[in-house]
Amino acid sequence: MKFLETKVAGAFILDIEPRRDARGYFARTFDRSEFRRRGLASSFAECSVSFNERRGTLRGLHYQIRPHPEAKLVRCTRGRIHDVILDLRPRSPTRGRWHAVELGAENGRLLYIPEGVAHGFLTLEARSEVYYEISAPYAPACARGIRWDDPTFAIRWPAPPKVISERDRAYPDYAGRGVRR
Repeated sequence: MKFLETKVAGAFILDIEPRRDARGYFARTFDRSEFRRRGLASSFAECSVSFNERRGTLRGLHYQIRPHPEAKLVRCTRGRIHDVILDLRPRSPTRGRWHAVELGAENGRLLYIPEGVAHGFLTLEARSEVYYEISAPYAPACARGIRWDDPTFAIRWPAPPKVISERDRAYPDYAGRGVRR
């Protein structure tokens, strides 16, 4: 695996290194010792999948606060998504910055998202499926979100969403919460 730095401190794009033969290829998507060497979460408490019927489905931006913050390892196993992360960590040198990357079944890329960083995506193809490995169990009382179009962050999306949950649409503006841009 190749670890590529993003604009968000501690977040990485992981490119697989396929070993090809007549059958197709085999590639590692996780290596505990490599994650530990980089100081990243190296054990996962839950795995989840998000299936999205329609192109233009937006999910997020979601995160969990203490005492149950989550690190995530995300991969799009079917279709393609425009994946966005947003740094909300109070002492981070990249607080308030966001980074976007295309994840898809064809490119095989993964995205490592550290604790305290919000995550969301927009589907670029119908019937896209996203697989998550999550470092902490889901704790509803700690679940939080940032609206996809919050003017505080000015995240650039490739298209407006066509499908979005009422919860994700209703998050209040983040303004006034001390984010430097």
